[in-house]
Amino acid sequence: MDRSPFRTPRTSRSEGAHCEREIEIFFRTLKSGARIEARRFETLERFERCLAVSMIVAWRTLYTTRIGREFPDVSCESVFSANEWQPVYQLVMKEDPPAEPPKLRIMIRLIARLGGYIDRARDDEPGPDTTMRGMERLHDISACWISFGPKSQPLVT
Repeated sequence: MDRSPFRTPRTSRSEGAHCEREIEIFFRTLKSGARIEARRFETLERFERCLAVSMIVAWRTLYTTRIGREFPDVSCESVFSANEWQPVYQLVMKEDPPAEPPKLRIMIRLIARLGGYIDRARDDEPGPDTTMRGMERLHDISACWISFGPKSQPLVT
């Protein structure tokens, strides 16, 4: 019997299988979404830096996707700032953002649409791959919103 202090007893086999499945999804997101295998580096140090940033991005994408499925009716501001959700809403919906933030489920679908998700009348939620591609675009759109949006400060020359 292994008495290592780092091993915790599992309460059931399905709990361990669920954890393994989440790890597989994380690495698939890292591999396909961040395209980590396609990158080439001159030094190991550059690879390690890129891998660290890519792992954070993949984690946030997976976290956002999972939180959106577990708690679809919470406000999207629990995950996204106003400078993130407002420009995406305006760009995808082609109307001014509402005064009250939309639900998280709606916001994740809007972001996934930026990544190629086709929002048809169906029950399935967007996966981490389309959500990650959409979040990449979200960051660019958000930067433009901050720089040139309705609340931006004029540049002084």
